[in-house]
Amino acid sequence: MPPRSPQKMHTGEKSPGKKTPIEAPTLGKGKPTDYTSHGVTDNDIFLLPGSDLQLLALLTAIGAVVRLFRIYQPASVVFDEVHFGGFASKYIKGKFFMDVHPPLAKLLLTLAGWLAGFDGEFDFKDIGKDYIGPKVPYVAMRLLPAVFGVLTIPTIFLTLKAAGCRTTTAAMGAALIIFENGLLTQSRLILLDSPLIIMTAFTALAWTCFTNQHEQGPAKAFDPSWWFWLVATGLGLGATVSVKWVGLFTIAWVGSLTIVQLWILLGDPKTVTPRLWFKHFLARVFCLIVIPVTFYVAMFAIHFVCLVNPGDGDGFMSSEFQATLNSKAMQDVPVDVAYGSRVSLRHHNTQGGYLHSHNHMYPTGSKQQQITLYPHKDENNVWLLENKTQPEGLDGPIAGPGAWDDIPPTVIEDGAVLRLYHVTTGRRLHSHDVRAPVTEADWQNEISAYGYEGFEGDANDLFRVEIKKKMSDGPLAKTRLRTIQTKFRLIHVMTGCALFSHKVKLPDWAYEQQEVTCAKQGTLPNSIWYVEQNEHPMLGADAEKVNYRDPGFLGKFWELQKVMWTTNAGLVESHAWDSRPPSWPILRRGINFWGKDHRQIYLIGNPVIWWSSTLAVGIYIVFKGLSVLRWQRGFKDYDDVTFKRFDYEIGTTVLGWAFHYFPFYLMQRQLFLHHYFPALYFAIMTLCQIYDYATNRIVGLGLQKRPVIGKAGVAALLAVSIVAFTLYAPLSYGNPWTQAACNKVKVFDTWDWDCSTFHTDLAQYAISPPVGGAEQTGSPASPAAGEAKLGNQKPLSEAVVTPQASANESILTREKKIEYRDQDGNLLNEEQVAALQGKVSFSTRYETRTKLVDEAGNEIGEGPAGAEGFAPPHPDVDREPETAAGVPEDDGRDLPATASPEDDIRKEKSVEKAKTGKPKPASEAKEATK
Repeated sequence: MPPRSPQKMHTGEKSPGKKTPIEAPTLGKGKPTDYTSHGVTDNDIFLLPGSDLQLLALLTAIGAVVRLFRIYQPASVVFDEVHFGGFASKYIKGKFFMDVHPPLAKLLLTLAGWLAGFDGEFDFKDIGKDYIGPKVPYVAMRLLPAVFGVLTIPTIFLTLKAAGCRTTTAAMGAALIIFENGLLTQSRLILLDSPLIIMTAFTALAWTCFTNQHEQGPAKAFDPSWWFWLVATGLGLGATVSVKWVGLFTIAWVGSLTIVQLWILLGDPKTVTPRLWFKHFLARVFCLIVIPVTFYVAMFAIHFVCLVNPGDGDGFMSSEFQATLNSKAMQDVPVDVAYGSRVSLRHHNTQGGYLHSHNHMYPTGSKQQQITLYPHKDENNVWLLENKTQPEGLDGPIAGPGAWDDIPPTVIEDGAVLRLYHVTTGRRLHSHDVRAPVTEADWQNEISAYGYEGFEGDANDLFRVEIKKKMSDGPLAKTRLRTIQTKFRLIHVMTGCALFSHKVKLPDWAYEQQEVTCAKQGTLPNSIWYVEQNEHPMLGADAEKVNYRDPGFLGKFWELQKVMWTTNAGLVESHAWDSRPPSWPILRRGINFWGKDHRQIYLIGNPVIWWSSTLAVGIYIVFKGLSVLRWQRGFKDYDDVTFKRFDYEIGTTVLGWAFHYFPFYLMQRQLFLHHYFPALYFAIMTLCQIYDYATNRIVGLGLQKRPVIGKAGVAALLAVSIVAFTLYAPLSYGNPWTQAACNKVKVFDTWDWDCSTFHTDLAQYAISPPVGGAEQTGSPASPAAGEAKLGNQKPLSEAVVTPQASANESILTREKKIEYRDQDGNLLNEEQVAALQGKVSFSTRYETRTKLVDEAGNEIGEGPAGAEGFAPPHPDVDREPETAAGVPEDDGRDLPATASPEDDIRKEKSVEKAKTGKPKPASEAKEATK
């Protein structure tokens, strides 16, 4: 029995302003004979009627009001403004920093601040730090993301019109963007998500317009409008990937659709000759590859021009890279390394730390002098290379470390045995069969500095030079030690272990500098060293000199890309506010941004918009699955032009959603709700396109002849969305709210904002301190669990986060309880915890909370116990290199190596003090929250 004919889907009357289908050579049932798409119409957005433009202006004005409403609040640093505002300060001062995101959005934020008079003196160091006193033009800096958020509204309107939707549907899409709480929240702060979304939206608009031009066939090919939209797509791709690497997903979306276009062109041999096909191919290569790459590289060229001074990010970079920064450039130094040379040894593998010692002892093990890896140039990095025996003089061996200063230099060759004498403390590098201070593995021995005045050393001070020929530059560097050029290992003669360092930090007693050990089984890169600074009294001005090679722009560019990739991939620690991709489309959990004065900013989307857009994507997926099954069974659904256009047009948008969503499943790094925003944009477009087909184009549904039903549906959806927007607006704006109103709209337990933060009555806000002042600041606490400390902490008496017990209330007890939650934030009861004991490890992630109970057993008020509850630092940005231990110090190269140990103690104490209170990313401080 032959298959039944499917119900016909066909277009009805033309909508106002819509062009008629393109006329092309046809065959059979009206199908074009060339590559013109069947049923395509000319949706040129430059030909929109005046009524559409007036509606577009009205929607944009409404969006501006919604986005800019009270943008001045809070008047203190919020969430990631700590980092992205801080980056603006560093740009203005020219201090190099390392961030995992490309520079475009940060440069634009800096420009906005600079034009408003920002001088870079405000450091954005602490969440809650007051903007008003220092007169920071924070409103101007917030205006840039807000303007981008406003521009997203006309962009989606025009994109839907370019996709063939009616004006009512395009207006619905714009309104959904206006009243989406998550997009609103992130566009009102100094963050990168709003620039990312507008760049993604612009790219989608340009590509949709170009696709419409392309589908109209040979008549439109290579016209000015065809070129305009193709070039605009390339610029959009370059801009998107220059904000965040999420733009690579946008490139993948456009790239896959480009391949489809070229494949269709290849199937039109009558119209498209091989020469013409290659013209199409090269046009796309230039516009979609060359232009984006050029744009991306140009952003880093501007980045390097702005950042010419050393900063807290140069420790991530190689010595060659650092040498290009002001005051970091090294003077030419003698290339030959001889006995008696004063050298600094640099580690090859871990961001270039120096072998370092200071006049402090290990508190465990041998309790001898500490050896560490230190990332900054310093007089305590200077070592004198001694032969294993003293040189002979007229009266016998010459004693002391200066014995080689007055004799002709003898170069150190491969296999030589030597001792390393620490110039400032007078002790020699030493190892023995004692476990390392932190890494207590059997194959890791302690490295120390040992000796005293008059002590000639012992066999445990001897190290053999082992040159790694494949890693050394030049034939001479493969046979003897040469500054910079020779890469070598130092093998301890008595135990056979190699001088080794890895990304393990020592505790506070060593100022959190990097551990150095003597490893018997260490990986090769972690045991490789080279000489950077070299000085010898007998190597005069005429000695052969060497310096770092200038990597040039492309070398610096490529190195920074690798460091960004490595750092980004290393953000794998768990986080208090992280979430995984399966939870995003259903809006399972948000992110805690800020809290103060009984107000809170919490990133949560509009549930009506999120769930309806997710449902729309699901509808298309079901449709596609059924249509493929019917096609396989021989049904001719795709002979219907409306059916075919529905599948292609909406499938293109859903493909954009998929490219911006599913790759996150492959990532092990920390992920958060805001990573879903680009996919949400495509999901909203999908919802609008499906609605447009259902109400305007599919005749079989009967709604095309009843436009009032379609308009009523739009009105109903927008009304519900606006109600939901209003209910959650206090969390988006940081407005006053009540505990009762908060609890009513808390649909899921995983929506973990703290309702106890708010007052019980709005009238109480009239006597509250002003928002964003210079008093105590902090965010509402994340879900309590354990007794971890967060950031800089103050006594409970100084905290003004949640209601406190009044003086006339009698506090009977202060109850403390440890709560346990799973990786999704769900609270575990005692039985569940007991069942998990021994099977999983529990880690402290949140701050301690104290319950105040009166005589009647009633809870008085909840406040942080000894913790400010600072809103969390962002895990993606401002990470210190693993070897870093604070603020970069003076070069130290040109200083004599005679500084006293007391100077070293004072210096390192200042480093310790400088580091106190510095925001740390979650990847480095596991208890920190985002």
